[in-house]
Amino acid sequence: MSVLERVRHAESIPSASSPMPLRYAELKRSVKQEMLERVGYDEVSRMAAAVSSERSREELRPAIEAVLNARETVSLTAQEQTRIVREILDDVVGLGPLQELLDDDSVSEIMVNGCDAIFFERAGKLYPMRDVFADDEQIRVIIDRIISPLGRRIDERSPIVNARLPSGYRVNAVIPPIAIDGPVLTIRKFSDRITSLGELVELGSLPSWYAQLLSCAVSLRQDLAVAGGTGSGKTTLLNALSCEIDLGERIVTIEDSAELKFARHPHVVRLEARTESIEGKGEVSIRQLVANALRMRPDRIVVGEVRGEECIDMLQAMNTGHDGSLTTLHAGTAREVIVRLTLLSRYGIDLPGDLIEEQIAMALDGIVMSQRMPDGRRFVSSFTGVTRAPEGGVRLEEYVSFDPATTTWLLLREPPFIAEGVRSGAIAREEVERWRSLCPREAEPSYA
Repeated sequence: MSVLERVRHAESIPSASSPMPLRYAELKRSVKQEMLERVGYDEVSRMAAAVSSERSREELRPAIEAVLNARETVSLTAQEQTRIVREILDDVVGLGPLQELLDDDSVSEIMVNGCDAIFFERAGKLYPMRDVFADDEQIRVIIDRIISPLGRRIDERSPIVNARLPSGYRVNAVIPPIAIDGPVLTIRKFSDRITSLGELVELGSLPSWYAQLLSCAVSLRQDLAVAGGTGSGKTTLLNALSCEIDLGERIVTIEDSAELKFARHPHVVRLEARTESIEGKGEVSIRQLVANALRMRPDRIVVGEVRGEECIDMLQAMNTGHDGSLTTLHAGTAREVIVRLTLLSRYGIDLPGDLIEEQIAMALDGIVMSQRMPDGRRFVSSFTGVTRAPEGGVRLEEYVSFDPATTTWLLLREPPFIAEGVRSGAIAREEVERWRSLCPREAEPSYA
């Protein structure tokens, strides 16, 4: 559906962001139609396709207000007039009833499961919405409005699409026949507010001594994997860890959908994978980007999420002088991380599992887990060291434990890189002693 077709279609579909009297709905539909006829469908379609939706809204707002003011028989309060103008603008140049949720910074995710089941997440909790969409076709119009400017399409031949909005929000859409109960739309929003470990400490996601330990791990160029379930805060934690990288280092980021923020770093190269075009051409995979990143003289490589054969390329990069690299993956425990890395690596190289584990043991230094609680709170939970076992394969040793029942952390063992940092002069002994005094610990210091 073209932009013009979507604009024409929008006039016949009432927005239902909240229940409204029939008179209100009819008035809104009538005002919207008259505005479209006055301004012209072609002109409105141009505005709807514009990169700056805010500018388009400001250009159309006077036209809507003029139509409303010309109707002398209609009596509206200032609040009602503001609402009707906003909803018409949302319908024509925004994402209809979802626009208000997109504009709300407290909303982190929007989930549309057909026209009768809409949810949004705020502060880690899910809230339902009712009477939002008139029918499934209205959802399809919104999906088309999202993906068409991105050069993407969705139809029965390609019923699944993943995309990224200009704002950085990640979008996934699935339509029938794959989606049985109607079109499914998921929009993941990413906040710019959390940019450092210090801010995570202020939120209570981890104690200050643990944040100092992770900062030290990044500064000493430990290769780290951040793992956890969906929505556990992996990307947020990866962003925070990235802030601890020295400003003089060259960072290459590789992502399926660009989510990482590096506002503080002057030397960042951001790469994003691309799916094939409508013609079936132009695909650029994560694996291709990882291989290319090695030719870009990176000091650090940050892979947003490892999920396929690119895993072996990432491990090889860690083993070939690119220490201090970071990545994320889905896993519930540190042991699951090793199993998942082994399985993913076998997509990229035909080697026995024990040899791949050797590769993992030599490449990866630590695993930081991110955990989401039932009440929506997110915590940086355990920190586990990864080394080569004497008999071969991977040896895991937990450095920091986390008790979700009491939300308490404990230093079980001081990581060896602390002692190595002191011996090399990278960390001052006095600084380490101050840090030790803050740690609730079961372990003795790793050096005298």
